[in-house]
Amino acid sequence: MRDWLVHIRRNEYTSLQTQIREALVSAILDGQLAQDEPIPSTRKMAKTLSVSRNTVVLAYQGLLDDGYLVARERSGYYVSDKALAQPPLVQNRRHAATENPDQPGWLERLTSHPAQQENISKPLDWQSYKYPFIYGQVDHTLFPLAEWRDCARQALGKRWLGHWTNDTWAHDDPLLVEQIRRRILPRRGIMASDDEILITLGAQNALYLLASLMVSGETRVTMEEPGFCDVRNIFGLKTPHVTLAPVDSGGVVLSDAFDNCDVAFVTPSHQFPTTVTMSLERRLELLRLASKRDFVIIEDDYEFETNYVNEPCPALKSLDDGCRVIYVGSLSKTLFPGLRLGFMVAPKELIRQARALRRLMVRHAPNNNQRTAALFLSLGHHDTLIRRLHKAYRQRWEIMGDALRRHLSFTARNPSFGGTSYWVEGPQTLDAEALFDQARREGVLIEPGRIHFGQRPRPRHFFRLGFSSIPEDKIDDGIKLLSRMVGEQNRAA
Repeated sequence: MRDWLVHIRRNEYTSLQTQIREALVSAILDGQLAQDEPIPSTRKMAKTLSVSRNTVVLAYQGLLDDGYLVARERSGYYVSDKALAQPPLVQNRRHAATENPDQPGWLERLTSHPAQQENISKPLDWQSYKYPFIYGQVDHTLFPLAEWRDCARQALGKRWLGHWTNDTWAHDDPLLVEQIRRRILPRRGIMASDDEILITLGAQNALYLLASLMVSGETRVTMEEPGFCDVRNIFGLKTPHVTLAPVDSGGVVLSDAFDNCDVAFVTPSHQFPTTVTMSLERRLELLRLASKRDFVIIEDDYEFETNYVNEPCPALKSLDDGCRVIYVGSLSKTLFPGLRLGFMVAPKELIRQARALRRLMVRHAPNNNQRTAALFLSLGHHDTLIRRLHKAYRQRWEIMGDALRRHLSFTARNPSFGGTSYWVEGPQTLDAEALFDQARREGVLIEPGRIHFGQRPRPRHFFRLGFSSIPEDKIDDGIKLLSRMVGEQNRAA
């Protein structure tokens, strides 16, 4: 039995007995008290409300008579299994309060309205679909659960009890920082000291911190088109001056969009969402341009651990001699999205300010999660997982590439980097939103590409196909089924 708090007002005209009945009925009809759930005894309720027990007994009796409660001998009172079918005895107070004309105008009081922005939406039940070409989810069969569980057990042991129970906002887990500095960053060609690294709640937390510190109403931001819609929304909350730079087969085009910018956001190693890799020549030119026109660069090294096709291209940060690049990375793509651990690498003066701002927002990332991830890295489990993912993703990458060539005649960009998705450009007549609806009804999940464009009108003939969470033997059949639906839509057009 869980505690239940009921509010009564002795200065109201309504009797105490009626108020108790109203509160319980509202809780039942709102689903706050579930079917067959026990409610407090009459003695406990009377003591809690400082009313006579007879008042509570009479209120309960009325609910028994009306079918909202049932009494069980030597057990107490429970929500009746017929309660939800009962007509309401009283108006729900909470709902009535939302219609009160005297309440504040909440929307008018807000300085921003992020809920009005468009965002990527993924079905919660994606695993129930036969062909889940969904991006950003993991294949649970590939994850080393036993090793992760062992690291979690060690992290929560007495040895590190004092570490992970402390409120250490001013310092991140030293072992995790060390593993990032010694194991992860050198693979990207980046050298950094401990005070140049900040642990964040995923890469997106790092991007929000940076936007909050560096972007105001007059700041001019340039980002890729198509690009990461979440970061476009973050910048859009801070400034109206967001310029979009087109992307071609060599990455973001260094157009006049960079002429007057203060901050540039790029995903050079594996562009989001098109998967193209920025050439070394263009990376060097971008750095020269940043120095010449005095802007700084935020590099989101998206999916940096999933290059299983070509030799790794150095991170933009590793080529930066002028300290103009802020590097953002994440552990979510190789571990699991729900972990929410990322990091940024930047000059220590900026890290100090970002740490102070992080304190005001979330104080710090959970210490137990940091230590678990640190042990997972230090014991070599992360390296083993990377090799396992590379093998599985390479096979799926090849199978999907072959299936797209055979079943879909229009352009699907072959990701030279690897990664976990294909970016598909359909014929101009294709409506990927309508295709998504039809495909979903037939057990196929895709991601319409319109959301990734900031321009108006947005192109509707692009979509993304993820392969990180779909079994190999489902890919060809799923693409074949998708091809049939695309053909049906083309004929209808």
